[in-house]
Amino acid sequence: MTTPHTRSGTGAPAELFFEDLVPGLTVDLGVVTVDGDEMVAFARRFDPQWYHVDPELAGASRHGGMIASGFYTVSLFMRAYVDHLLSRAAADASPGLEELRWLAPVRAGDRLAVRVDVMGARPSTARPGLGTVSLTGTMLRLGPDDRPEQEVLRTRFRGWFALRPAEAERPESGPAPVARPENGPRAAEQPGNGPVPVARSGAGTHEAGPAQVEGSDADRSGADLPH
Repeated sequence: MTTPHTRSGTGAPAELFFEDLVPGLTVDLGVVTVDGDEMVAFARRFDPQWYHVDPELAGASRHGGMIASGFYTVSLFMRAYVDHLLSRAAADASPGLEELRWLAPVRAGDRLAVRVDVMGARPSTARPGLGTVSLTGTMLRLGPDDRPEQEVLRTRFRGWFALRPAEAERPESGPAPVARPENGPRAAEQPGNGPVPVARSGAGTHEAGPAQVEGSDADRSGADLPH
């Protein structure tokens, strides 16, 4: 019988624990394609600003067409994060986020590569049995050749993860491959023919594009982007 500290974020038996989420680890969360109908339906329900819901006004504006609500975009990130990491990890709640930036408009049909990087990890002093993991999440728009064109979202946040119980054995060959979710077109797609593995590399799984996580924010802050 699983206990709360040995269940994953979706309730299944956990296979990843705090000790596995080491600084420098990159987890590829797959590729998600933006569904235009879903994008607009979300905006009509939660963020009905004209550039999200009115094709005529948006087409005549500097946006050149409708763009996604930033909160829809971060919801796509969250779904990929749950499907490909929290569904496997002994995840507890999150104490919050430090940064959420929309760096470029997102449109229907965009293909967005999603990833998280572990920036830091330490045992929690306030919650025995848990560790605090600092993470950076990014979404990169892919071009027709599947090469990253532009970073569209960046977020920094923390998550609580259970320490490995004494009775739980550490996998001998590293974390198991990520399983593709079975239900829902909104789940992140997998590139290629196989599952996306966890990559133990601070460099990530995609080649550097025009916009990077590192460096100055001055030229790509996204401060004037609607959301």
